[in-house]
Amino acid sequence: MYCVHSKNKPYITPHTSTTSSRVLSECDLYISNYDKDADMKSVKEKFDRQTSQRFEEYDERMKGKRQKRKEERDKNIQEIIEKDKMDKSLAEKVEKGCLRCGCGLGGVAAGIGIIGGIAISELKKGAMAAAAQKGIKAGIATAIDVLKTKLGLNSLTSSQWTNLITEETFKNADVLSSSLKQLSDTICVGSSSIFDSDAFCLFKQYGESKLILAIKTHTGTAVKEAVEKYASVKNAEIDLVNAASSTYYTAIIASVVAILVIVLIMLIIYLILRYRRKKKMKKKHQYITLLKE
Repeated sequence: MYCVHSKNKPYITPHTSTTSSRVLSECDLYISNYDKDADMKSVKEKFDRQTSQRFEEYDERMKGKRQKRKEERDKNIQEIIEKDKMDKSLAEKVEKGCLRCGCGLGGVAAGIGIIGGIAISELKKGAMAAAAQKGIKAGIATAIDVLKTKLGLNSLTSSQWTNLITEETFKNADVLSSSLKQLSDTICVGSSSIFDSDAFCLFKQYGESKLILAIKTHTGTAVKEAVEKYASVKNAEIDLVNAASSTYYTAIIASVVAILVIVLIMLIIYLILRYRRKKKMKKKHQYITLLKE
């Protein structure tokens, strides 16, 4: 076409390019130059196959590692849970032991305070009664000694003195005087009586008025000394009882205070252990949550 329409000389040969242009047109921008090349196609297929195989091997290795890590993580979590259960059980036992011990000792302290106080009060009442009885015995003995000395009733037996001077009469001069007057009518009956040689019956021989005066005088003295002796002995015994009861009360109070201190310590230990266990449990739960994630 070029030769036919060219105005140049026909002997001039047109230039023919021996190389193909590598300039891409707009429609060839996205078309591979090697799609029709068999060698390149084989290389690409081989590359794709090897790459896929390596990715599969990598996935298999990662699956194994993931499974191993998962098993280790589950094992660690299980160990933590088991250890936590053991620690929790031991901590709960210690806490319950402290709490029970504290409650038990608190009950013991209350029991000692109440029962001990009641027991000492009852013992004190008994000791007071015993002190009064000792005072009465001492008063009766003093009255007998004074009357025996002052009235000369040396021939009376112990049983006669016991019937004459009792708990009711040793502090009452009038009653005691009346009893002695009646006794004189019984024992001072004649020269054949064993009491005639006693001064008591000699008073009667000098006249009834002499005997009554002597009885009243010496009975008043005997009752006065007997009452004083009774009071002194009773007060001395009561002082001993009060001192002993004070000692017992002090011991009870000290025991109760010591037990309450122990109870307080047990409760403090219980609260500390409970707080530490809860704090530890919270941390473990957080750790387990992180492991699961």
